[in-house]
Formats: sequence, structure tokens, C-alpha cells
Amino acid sequence: MKYILTKPTIILILLFFSITIKAQEKKDLIKPNVIIFYVDDLGWQDTQLNNLDAPSPWETPNITKLAEDAINFTNAYSPAPTCAPSRAATLSGLHPTKTGVTHVSGGSLPKPAGRSNYMAPFFPTGLMPENFTIAEALKMNGYKTGHVGKWHVGHLDIQKSTNQGFDFAYESRGAHQGPKGKITRLTEFATHKKSDPYQLSDKKYAPFTKESPNGISYPKDMVTEKALEFITKSKDEPFFLYLAHWLVHAPIHTKNKELLQYYSDKLGIDFPTKNIPIKTGGQTNPFYGSMVTTLDWSLGRVVDLLKKTDDPRNPGKKLYETTYILFSSDNGGVEKANGDVVTDNFPLDQGKKYAQEGGIRVPMLISGPNISKGKTKDVLINQLDFFPTILSLTNSKIPAKYSSNFDGLDISNVLLNNENSVKKDNGKPREDLWWHFPHNSDTQMQSAIRSGDYKLYKNHIKGNYELYRLYKDGKRADLEEMHDIAATSPKVVKDLSKRLEKYLKDYDAKYPYKSPVTPKRGTALENVGSIPVILSDSFNNKSREVSIKLEKGKSKVIESYALIKIANKAKKSKNGKVRKQSKHSATYIKVPVACSKNKLSFTIDIPKEAKEYIFIAIDENRFMVKGKLHKI
Repeated sequence: MKYILTKPTIILILLFFSITIKAQEKKDLIKPNVIIFYVDDLGWQDTQLNNLDAPSPWETPNITKLAEDAINFTNAYSPAPTCAPSRAATLSGLHPTKTGVTHVSGGSLPKPAGRSNYMAPFFPTGLMPENFTIAEALKMNGYKTGHVGKWHVGHLDIQKSTNQGFDFAYESRGAHQGPKGKITRLTEFATHKKSDPYQLSDKKYAPFTKESPNGISYPKDMVTEKALEFITKSKDEPFFLYLAHWLVHAPIHTKNKELLQYYSDKLGIDFPTKNIPIKTGGQTNPFYGSMVTTLDWSLGRVVDLLKKTDDPRNPGKKLYETTYILFSSDNGGVEKANGDVVTDNFPLDQGKKYAQEGGIRVPMLISGPNISKGKTKDVLINQLDFFPTILSLTNSKIPAKYSSNFDGLDISNVLLNNENSVKKDNGKPREDLWWHFPHNSDTQMQSAIRSGDYKLYKNHIKGNYELYRLYKDGKRADLEEMHDIAATSPKVVKDLSKRLEKYLKDYDAKYPYKSPVTPKRGTALENVGSIPVILSDSFNNKSREVSIKLEKGKSKVIESYALIKIANKAKKSKNGKVRKQSKHSATYIKVPVACSKNKLSFTIDIPKEAKEYIFIAIDENRFMVKGKLHKI
């Protein structure tokens, strides 16, 4: 029997085979690899990705090259304006208010900052074992996991990266190791000597100049080398690499004399001969420029390895074709450090440690299998989106108790389908992003929400709102955040403040507290005389119970808890003596307190592992009352 194929039939057959081939390609791509290339303190204006107004003088050819194969997100944000909370949030998929890690150097006793009448709330030092990380999730799904570089989300043994899902960890600073003692950033640059731990490379890399047409050498950087080593050793399995660079964080220095000379020449300044801070404004610090380009060189080394290495699990493909790369920074650029003017985030306002755009807007590239190449998108993205998105891209499954708790969204529809809005689970587009930073100076203690063209701030000390229109119908308006329009836009303030307040309430956000102690040359706050007074604070060694009683007639206590100190298990040296532990070997954690109906009597059960305890009470006027610190 003879079959006659009509034109519509032929089209249907071709369409069927086209769909089948595409489905087969996706199916044949067995467990793609994932690399999060996370930079420290790299500003939105510090690369050649988002040049506005005056172009950045820092050369980043490898970042620019990666952008040709990636989507560049121009409205990308970190979860917080400082390092630790952003890292904890990105690794866990949980908002900083949910992890509790809202700033760096947590796990210490609350105290007023400088001359302020206010103090930040207590927050933990980092992630605890109960937190579920992206490394644990991917390991559960058959991935080899590696962390190279900066950790900074917990110093205790139980908080180590290898106890948080990582099979491999290398966390030394590499070439970022700063000068010590008599060594300054001008006394010892890397050499070609084999004995030099930072021996200059024989291979040459960009920049290419008249003096060095074949490029220049770079110091050996063990952070980069260990990342390359992990990829090489793990390529037979699906791998996840969290490459968290120490660059471009302070100290602002470089071991690459030739690169420092290059930037001195480019900026038209003399090569530095005295170890004094660089005070010139804008982006004119040659040390920092050298750091940015060194970071770019490191990314280039990783990408080059991926491009030249066959993927043994996907015959005919290179690792670059089967690896998702998520490139971003933990917060905005730091504009000043240790006397140096480091960089300039203009036109963005402020920088690191501020909820303003300069502190939280960051460069972001995402590349990999089936992702659009060379695209630029202004859709709102947050690094909280990394965890759910990676699970989707790798078809990884985790227990619902973790996935249902995520604060980010799966953005794979934007990455793979070229859509222009991130969708919630209900199919509706994302409307906003929000931040909470109750730390540092009175003016920095803020929460913020970004929605469409607008950004609203809540000032926790003054109690007022500020509103800025960053864009007008998507086009740049007041990106500098110079014009507060709260007074003339009451409807927008009402809408955004309502949303922000709901977030803060739903997430049980902790606010700054009033200090009972008036700072020198300061003015005493109202209601100081009614602050609760602790009459007794006793510890029963047998029952390990603390009993606390307050004086009658004072302001009502609305919140209470205890902070107890826990530490790593003491280690002994070869001669049997107990080693002295570092300051990072211990931390305070929060434990609940039982209280009587009249809120005048309190009891605390002290765990056996506790070394110290202190009682904390917050009264109705938001004063923080601290008991005595007791050693056990």
C-alpha cells in the first residue's frame, strides 16, 4: 500500500521530530554542573557590564566575554548590604530575617554603636546544622560538592562548610593574603622565583600593552588553583562548586607589580612609592583596579578550563556546554576602607553597609545550557532565587519542608524561556523585593522595599518613610536617590509601606533597641527612669536553672531571652596540654526564657555545654536591659 504525504502531514512530522530532538537533547544532558562564582564587595559599577555615565576604568575582559554567553541582569540584588547575611541567605535560600543573620560578626553581646542611644538586636554568627544548604540539597541528588574561598557563615566546628554539605573545602586567602608586620603593599611583590609562594606565571594574560604585547604574568593564587583542581577531579560526576572569592575585599593591595604599574599608567598617576592611603576620588585607586582585573583573570582561568575539558558524562560536549555559571557579588562596592578611597558606586547612592542602591545592587550574569546568550534584562532578581532555580535547572528534589520555606523564586522561566518577569508559584509576576538592616549608625538602621520604578525606606530611629522613583516607566529617573517624594506621593507610600510592614511582621524582624546608658555628650532618652531593674539573678548548679526577679512598678517587659556561650571542644597539643582557643572558637546563641504571668519572675534552663549566660529583657518602651554576665 502506498502512502501519500500531504504538506500539512509533512509539517506535523517535522514538528514532532523537532520537539522530540529538543526533548532528547535536554534528556541527554545528564545532571548539568553548577558553579556559583561569588565575589566579595564587587560594586555594580566596578565591571564593564553596567557602565553608566563615565565608564569604569577597570578592565574585565573575561566577565565581558562570559556576558556574551549569558543573561546580564541589570536589576540584580544581594539579600543584604554586607557579607555574612548575603552568604547565609544565598546558601540557605532564606531571607536574612529568617536565618537571623542580618550583619557580620554576629554571636556577640549587643551594645550601642559609637555615640548612639540605640543598639542593634542580637543576631547569630552564621548558619547552624538545622539550616539546610544548597550543597546539602545537591549532594542529596548525587552531586560532588566543593567550596573554595571565603566561608564567613560560622566559625564553630559544627558550622564548618564540610558540616554544611560540602565534600571538599579550601578556605585560605590565596594571593589575597594581606601584608603583615613590616611587609607593606609596596615592599614584596610576587616574583618568578620557584621559592615564592606567589610565583608569577610563565603564561601571559591580559592586559596587552605596547610594553607587554603578549600580556603579563599573574601571581599564583591558590583559591583559583584549588577551584581548577576541584573541577578536574570531579568532572566524572555532576559537581557543584561554590567559588567564594576573597577578592575584592580589603585589604586593598596587589602582589602583581606589573598590573599595578599598568593601572598607574592608565590613570595617569605616578607608581605608588609610599605606603599611604589613596585619597583621590572616583575610581582612581590603582590597587583596587588591579584587584578587579585579578578577579576577572581568575574567572577567565575557570572558564578556559571548562571550555577545553571534555565532559565524560556528556560525550561530544565540553564542560562549558554542560555547566551553569552564576556570577555575582555579596553586596555593593565598599567606597572607603582603611583610609583608602576604594571605588565609587555613582550614580548609585552609598555603598556596602547601606540599604541604598549602592549597597545592595550587584552585577549578575547567569550562563549555561539552553540559557539565552548575550541578553540584558531589567527584571528584578535576588540571590535568594539561586537555590530554587538551581534545583529546577538540575531537576533536583528535596524534602517539601525545605522547599516550601524558600524566600526566593525559581527564575528558570526567565533563563530558559526568555520571559521578562519572574513568576510566583501561583503564576503571578513578582512585584517586589525587600531588605532589613537594623545595624550600624542611626541613619543606616533601615528597611527597604523595591517595587517597579519605586523604592521606599523605613528609618527605624526616626520612624518615618522615604520614597524615591528610580525609574519612570522603566527609564532612568532618580537612580541617585536624591529626591525624596514621600510627601507628594502618599498613595505610593501607603501601598509600599503596607507591604513592607507586612513582611517585617510576618518574618518577625528584629529592630534596634534603646540603650539604658546615655552616651558621652549624648542626650538621655525619655522613660529611662522606668526601665526594669533586676533584683536577683541566681544560678542553681545542681538543676542548672537560673532564677531572675525584677522590681515592681517599672515598665512592662514585652520580650525576654538569654544568651549563652558555646564553644568548640577543647583540643590538646602533643604534650597533652589544652590548646588556647581563638576568639572564633566560641559564640553566643539565643535560648528561650520562661516567665511568670506578671512578667516579674523568669527562669532559664542552662544547657551543659554553656560556658556563660546573660539575661536580656526588652521593655514596652523598647529599652534593652541586660543582666550580669555569669561564667559557669
